Amino acid sequence: MMAADTSRTRDQHGQPGGHVDFRLQLVTVPVTDVDRAKAFYVDQVGFRVEQDIEVDAAHRFVELVPPGSACSIALTAGYVDAEPGSLRGVQLDVDDVHAAHATLRAGGVAVTDVEEHPWGSFCFFSDPDGNGWSVHQPPGLG
Repeated sequence: MMAADTSRTRDQHGQPGGHVDFRLQLVTVPVTDVDRAKAFYVDQVGFRVEQDIEVDAAHRFVELVPPGSACSIALTAGYVDAEPGSLRGVQLDVDDVHAAHATLRAGGVAVTDVEEHPWGSFCFFSDPDGNGWSVHQPPGLG
């Protein structure tokens, strides 16, 4: 008996392995307190709640979307075994880092001063658990 071919893409000869689009859809943010983190990201940073589902007493899934983003973040309880505050290097791209900086400051977020580099302008902030974020304006914008 022949094994089922589960490949979704095929090359020009009909063989598995053609072009595949990998779209980043969701980044899990490890937190100690989902409600506290949700309040920070929604009320202070400005993310939108996509869904908030409590499956049972031990499992909760909160999906938040940054303004203008196709990728969302997940604040979870009971699903991912990652140390709260261990997320680093996630970057939010903006057209105007100074406007983003002002928005974050107005929301009460402790954000660094804007740093100017040949590869773009940046400011940085952390959530209440210490998960680190960078806000980046690519060169030539603004």
